[in-house]
Amino acid sequence: MTETPAAAPRRTPLTSVHEELGASLTDFAGWLMPLRYRSETAEHNAVRTAAGIFDLSHMGELAVSGPDAAAALDYALTGQPSAIQPGRARYTMICAPDGGVLDDLIVYRLGDAEFLVVANAANTGVVAAALTERAAGHDTRVSDRTSDYALIAVQGPRAAEILAALTATDLSTIRYYASYPAQLAGRQVLLARTGYTGEDGFEIFAAPEDAHGLWADIGAAGASQGLIPAGLAARDTLRLEAGMPLYGNELSREVTPYDAGLGRAVRLDKPGDFVGRAALAARAEAAPQRQLIGLIGQSRRVPRHNYDVLWDGAPAGIVTSGAPSPTLGAPIAMAYVRPDAAQQAADPARGQLAVDVRGNAEPARLVELPFYRRADGAARRG
Repeated sequence: MTETPAAAPRRTPLTSVHEELGASLTDFAGWLMPLRYRSETAEHNAVRTAAGIFDLSHMGELAVSGPDAAAALDYALTGQPSAIQPGRARYTMICAPDGGVLDDLIVYRLGDAEFLVVANAANTGVVAAALTERAAGHDTRVSDRTSDYALIAVQGPRAAEILAALTATDLSTIRYYASYPAQLAGRQVLLARTGYTGEDGFEIFAAPEDAHGLWADIGAAGASQGLIPAGLAARDTLRLEAGMPLYGNELSREVTPYDAGLGRAVRLDKPGDFVGRAALAARAEAAPQRQLIGLIGQSRRVPRHNYDVLWDGAPAGIVTSGAPSPTLGAPIAMAYVRPDAAQQAADPARGQLAVDVRGNAEPARLVELPFYRRADGAARRG
């Protein structure tokens, strides 16, 4: 029997730019994406100290519009999109009836009856199908607009300064989790003050045909400010340091928002029913079965996804994400562990916390998340 050849990964509007820059490209969620350009550590450090520019065009953009759009989203999602003011955005989740996370999302309210829901690339189809099903009976239309957008992020402490040279919009008026139609380098965009790095920054929704010009103009404006292109590898270490969950790692169909310490994304107090309400209400009252913690390795060996976490030599949990931290200068990880183990591990005198790294119990120290917080410029040190 002849096997059907695997489909080639989709190219973003900027793939040819990444090729010209010599990026290492990889198939990520069905898209051909830049993993790194030269050094992921240099890219990471540029975002922490100056700025990085990312191609995020693989993310899914779903338009939800119509007179009942707000009500439909209130029913479909754990948050309360009807309470979002036009021009603002919220982090939220879409859950299964049993409370398991189907995806984490950002919802932008573009107008009274118009929303843009941004989903993770691997989950765009799942989210689109669920929103369409849950919008049934509402005067609402759900459409996949992913192909209509190029998405560019500029992240880092100099991001606003770099973009200010390209727009007449007063960027100081754009609050965190807000978005505005704007002219950027002479092109119409939706300019949002959102990101996934733990730094200040902007995500720019643009027409695909404008992507090349925008990338070039932003690069030129930021050249003297230390802006460099950054790939998926740096984006992952940045979000890990900032304690931000990744679907497929910290979030999954088997995990509820409460397991991930993200109960704030669930609005049990909103009027009306929503998918997963009963299960999530019960979970909010129940004793936790697992706890998401931060670990700083005490050796040079790096805890990785799915490695066992050990408490006094016995399995107590599993690593969800792990990597060397350029900012902390030590290996870091997020992990789900039993609540009793997390409580005991908070006092190192009560036992030994470790990660099984290829058969070796490598010592680790429990810390509160996030590892890095921009507000005070501080990072936890190993």
